[in-house]
Amino acid sequence: MKRSIIKAVLLGVGLTMAAAGALAQGKVDLGKREYDANCASCHGIKGTGDGPNTPYLTRVPTDLTKMARDNGGVLPVTRLYESIDGTLKVPGHGSRDMPTWGDTYRSRAAEYYVDIPYDPNAFVRARILALIEYISRLQAK
Repeated sequence: MKRSIIKAVLLGVGLTMAAAGALAQGKVDLGKREYDANCASCHGIKGTGDGPNTPYLTRVPTDLTKMARDNGGVLPVTRLYESIDGTLKVPGHGSRDMPTWGDTYRSRAAEYYVDIPYDPNAFVRARILALIEYISRLQAK
């Protein structure tokens, strides 16, 4: 009886370790996921401003890879955050409908969390900060 319990425990530990290893290998890059879903169509896959929607825009999208370089080597996080959230009006994006992802994220969260208590501001902030972290990785060296 003791041997079968020990075997069961060892099997459980082994399966848990295997599952943890599999999850670790399949990490989700939230910032890249946000970027691909919401930004790449205009700013391009690599962030250089050459997305497939570029011909239809009134102005060429910003080359996100040069933001830090153009700001004395420091990524302008606050300006970037306000632009994504919608609190900063960006002339090249036309109406406030784009890229005001703050309101879009709030709506999506409300639809998803219907009856579950959550903090909409924290939800939006986390998504925008993940996106900014990804954009920081796109910066030209």
